Parts: sequence; structure tokens; C-alpha cells
Amino acid sequence: MSMVYEGALADLVEEFGKLPGIGPKSAQRLAFHILQSPELDVSALAHALTEVKKRVRFCETCGNVSEEEQCAVCKDPRREQSVICIVEEPKDVVAIERTREYRGLYHVLGGAIDPMAGVGPDDLRIKELLPRLESGTVTECVIATDPNLEGEATATYLIRLLSSLGVTVSKLASGLPVGGDLEYADEVTLGRAFQGRTSVA
Repeated sequence: MSMVYEGALADLVEEFGKLPGIGPKSAQRLAFHILQSPELDVSALAHALTEVKKRVRFCETCGNVSEEEQCAVCKDPRREQSVICIVEEPKDVVAIERTREYRGLYHVLGGAIDPMAGVGPDDLRIKELLPRLESGTVTECVIATDPNLEGEATATYLIRLLSSLGVTVSKLASGLPVGGDLEYADEVTLGRAFQGRTSVA
């Protein structure tokens, strides 16, 4: 669709089209929105984009997004230190926090096992999880991967690995739609899944 346009506008449509979930029509709509917006708004957007790349990084402990070495969850002494919830992406932390059902810590894997895409266990932040379990403080790991093929493959791998380390391994209960993403689950569904989680090892 960007072929109809030339120069800077064509470039902008093309760049928007690279974003996840943005098709050619949405890319065109966004580009025209930018074109028609006041210059001040566009400058604010450009500034926000450059600042997020400059300032935001990943927590050294759990892999969540943070502007400091440790994220707000890891730094919070009120969080329950004995439970770690293992998720695929930082956006899953946000989804779970919205439920207000979970008060433990997190570990963000940075993806899921996907042999078709060439992603194996060594490509995820699994080796960074193991030292967190050595002190004996953590007694339970809650596996909260997406309920799709990749998420299930990751959960199966983690269950095998973690059950040999002497921690209780639980998995989110039913209530989450199969083939869906945690990001799109509503608070009630996610909350019930946490309340009804079952031990798997």
C-alpha cells in the first residue's frame, strides 16, 4: 500500500507497517494521523520513542522492564519472596499485576520455546532463573506461560526442570482460553486462574 505514496510519507507508512498487529491499512491510517497532527504532538511522540530506547532496560534480577538495575517489583520488600511467577514477556507481568491476586516475584523468560522459529531453552532466560532458587527462599514457582503450543512446550520443559530442584511447581488453572495470550485476558479470568492454580510437581 505504501507504493502509492512517495518519499517521507511512504517511509512512514512502511515503518508503521513493521509494527506487530499493524497491517497496511492501519499503517496508512497512522501515517495520515501523524501528518495531520500538530507539530508539538508529533515532537512529543518522537521524544517518547527516543527516550524509551535510551532509558528503559531489563531488570537484572527478573528480566522485567525497568529504568534502573532492578524493577519496582524486585525492589519492593513487601512482595512475597517465596513465590516466583514465570512469564514469557514483560507485558504478562502487567496483565497479572492488574488482577491484584498475586503478591510474589516474577521471572521473565523473554519468549517461549518455538522450534519452528529456532527458539530453544538456551535462547530464553532460564539459566538466570536457577540461581534465584539456590538460596532455598523460593518454595514455589508458578508457571504462567501463554496457553498456546509454544507456551505449553515451555511449561512442559520448565516442569521437568524445576520439579527436580525441590520447589513446588504450579501452573495457572483453567479459565484462560487456549490459543490466546495473557495480555488479552481480562482481570477476572486471570484472577480466577491464579486462585485455582494446581500443583504439577
